[in-house]
Amino acid sequence: MTIRLLPRSLLLAGAFFGLFTLGATAQQAAAPLPPGSPLIGRPDNEAAAKLAPVAPPPLPAAPDKLPTAKLKVPPGFNLEVYASGMANARSLALGDKGTVFVGSRLVDKVYAIVNTDGKLTVKVIASGLYRPNGVAFKNGTLYIAELSRISKIDKIEDNLDNPPKPVVIYDNLPKDEAHGWKFIAIGPDNKLYVPVGQPGNNVLHDDAHGQIRRINLDGSGAEVVAFGVRNSVGFDWNPETKQLYFTDNGRDWMSEDVPQDELNRVTKIGQDFGAPYCYQGNIPDPEFGWGHSCSEFVAPVGLMGPHVASLGMRFYTGNMFPKSYRNAIIIARHGSWNRSKKAGGDVVVARLNKDGTVNSLEPLVTGFLEDNKYIGRPVDVLQMKDGSVLVSDDWNGAVYRVSYGKSKVASK
Repeated sequence: MTIRLLPRSLLLAGAFFGLFTLGATAQQAAAPLPPGSPLIGRPDNEAAAKLAPVAPPPLPAAPDKLPTAKLKVPPGFNLEVYASGMANARSLALGDKGTVFVGSRLVDKVYAIVNTDGKLTVKVIASGLYRPNGVAFKNGTLYIAELSRISKIDKIEDNLDNPPKPVVIYDNLPKDEAHGWKFIAIGPDNKLYVPVGQPGNNVLHDDAHGQIRRINLDGSGAEVVAFGVRNSVGFDWNPETKQLYFTDNGRDWMSEDVPQDELNRVTKIGQDFGAPYCYQGNIPDPEFGWGHSCSEFVAPVGLMGPHVASLGMRFYTGNMFPKSYRNAIIIARHGSWNRSKKAGGDVVVARLNKDGTVNSLEPLVTGFLEDNKYIGRPVDVLQMKDGSVLVSDDWNGAVYRVSYGKSKVASK
């Protein structure tokens, strides 16, 4: 038998091809990320590889395990547990009779915190829903936003012990999981506002995404109020100008320190706030910003910090807090996950200039972040009739009450 020796160049070429084939096979063997995964675009380096969304505990914290002793408020303020035991407590809405409704994102339930003669109890008033994050209340009716539809329950406070099933009023919403959970609120125009986020971290999308819509309370008359919105999970209206302000989360994986989350203001229907072409008002996106200038889009009225996940926000119009808080914005920052040094995990007060832009950010509730780990994560804020403010915490499944002066919280 004759053995032929191949030239050295062919042997080297074969070895290179083998290595290339092994690499390709390894890539093929790795399971592809699902569409919209927050890990799409993560840089291939050791530091970034350690970063991923932080999963909350599967069950609500026991009352004696709540972190209230570690949460801090400014002098003169008090913080106490309002209610607990609600898995994944998220968005908040207040009923005419003092009922606090609580949505959830990771479980199928909507809760009601009921005050009966000073005693607070928690009831499940809807279940079997899919990501019922958003809740809003108007004239006896509770509105619930799931991933791809909005429903209502009429006369809910008269039927808390035996609530009817929600009735769908609007279902023309995308079903994308990425940024699919909805915050909803009813504006001074008596219309229901709902955001539709981008279907991924940073993507060019169709005309049904990256926006805030409004609809009539019966589900008719849908129109787009704002474009270029990456992921808003909180908004409210300036009590003086009636203009819509909304938080918007910046894209991931550009860097640890940019872009910052935005606080935006709608002064005219149909304005474009930049995503995915421009972020924080002055940074063209490295992938999609080519051919665009940030001057084409509406700049934010304030920056909230890098990757801090600014969510629920409310203008403070009560009389309990000091006068300096009047018409300031109270904002829950859920906290970052794609920063080596976590940021956010607090509730802040945005004080405004006369022109409606942000003058300063000051802490209201801190301590949810300890040793670069979360012991709680604030989601939404809600002003009560007495001027106190509730804060939801989806990490612990609880709602806290922030008051000023002598505390008069009802006991559970």
